[in-house]
Amino acid sequence: MDILQTLQALNACHGPAGDESQVAAKLQELAAPYVDECTVDTLGNLICHKKGSGPKVMFAAHMDSIGFIVTHIDDKGFLRFGQLGGLPANDLPGTPVRFKNGTCGTVAQEGQRKTGDEPKKRRIDDLFLDIGAEDRAEAEALVQIGDTAVYDVPARRSGERIFSPYTDNRISCVVLLMALERLKECSIEHHTNDLYFVFTVQEELGLRGARTAAYGIDPDYGIAVDVTVAGDTPEAAHGYSSAAGKGAAIKVMDNSVVCHPAVVARMEDLAKAQGIAYQRDVIRSGGTDAGAIHQTRRGVYTGGISIPCRYTHSPVEMVDCRDVEACAALVAAFAQDNTLQK
Repeated sequence: MDILQTLQALNACHGPAGDESQVAAKLQELAAPYVDECTVDTLGNLICHKKGSGPKVMFAAHMDSIGFIVTHIDDKGFLRFGQLGGLPANDLPGTPVRFKNGTCGTVAQEGQRKTGDEPKKRRIDDLFLDIGAEDRAEAEALVQIGDTAVYDVPARRSGERIFSPYTDNRISCVVLLMALERLKECSIEHHTNDLYFVFTVQEELGLRGARTAAYGIDPDYGIAVDVTVAGDTPEAAHGYSSAAGKGAAIKVMDNSVVCHPAVVARMEDLAKAQGIAYQRDVIRSGGTDAGAIHQTRRGVYTGGISIPCRYTHSPVEMVDCRDVEACAALVAAFAQDNTLQK
């Protein structure tokens, strides 16, 4: 499976938090050959089930992205917007955007409020979307209040690195697809665990999809697959432990979960046994679907497998393909682990 081409196919879909159906349809098309059944629950989670007689293992990768939602159209045809998830105000001016119906535009900034205002003081309220309309009527013929937009930036590869919007978290969706491809190539006797590959919705709005999916599946083990902030850029504040190109980041803790020590240890053992490059992932802020999964019903043995990512939530994020491959290998290894208990 080509990492960049698959990521590009997913990013071509419109999929901000709350409206992920296009992404789900593409993922179902790609995952269906490798699983026994695919279902979509009420909230919109895509659940791909590979049946087995062993313990239930749920892998969750959220397919939603951050985005823009139109809140006001002024007389000159400019659009004010709210945010779906954490939009980084400082990074947005000049960013191309597109709406679900294909309307394109750019993020622009108001004139400086005061002489000498610095970018660090920029707020979402200081920004607007310009879709090229001459007035309100022309704008309203293209876009309505409540319509959503996403970054319209291409994904490119340079050596082992991919620069793209929405690697958070479409790259983890690619990881699950790659893991399914690996499992397809394995002999049937290794498929004892009851596997659920779940592409969740509304993670960026508070882990909402993972909460309902985990309740419905009631897994014995839950593994959130997501990006993690790479702490390897200049003057990083050491709030993040992983580095791009150093392997799969096995989550120990983030702001939403302290992973079960037995799951962390088992992942490390599997990585060592199979020669998978790995590192430990500790971040002081931010969270993943693991935060919702581990509290489901009476509790779930929960862990996380993460891809180090630079510039998260910006219009151009960066990941390393070697980390993507390592994460796919670790997901497949855990999926086939016959030591897991119900």
